[in-house]
Amino acid sequence: MKEKVLAILEEVCEDDIIRKEGDLNLFEEGLLDSLSLVQLLVMLEDETGIVIAPSELNREDIATPDKLIAYVEERCKQ
Repeated sequence: MKEKVLAILEEVCEDDIIRKEGDLNLFEEGLLDSLSLVQLLVMLEDETGIVIAPSELNREDIATPDKLIAYVEERCKQ
């Protein structure tokens, strides 16, 4: 799952730095904004089948690649 999430995130962010720095704050670095977040959620749903509504997200819970991976893995267990 980690590789799948990183591949999606890399495509959305258009930067491979996310693979090198798991604790990089995606929002503060300008790699994710509200529009790209929606794109990310749609791609995650298409690739994993996990439906994540933007309204149920806490931005801090998915602010870094590592946090996003942990969030998606936890959602897969549900």
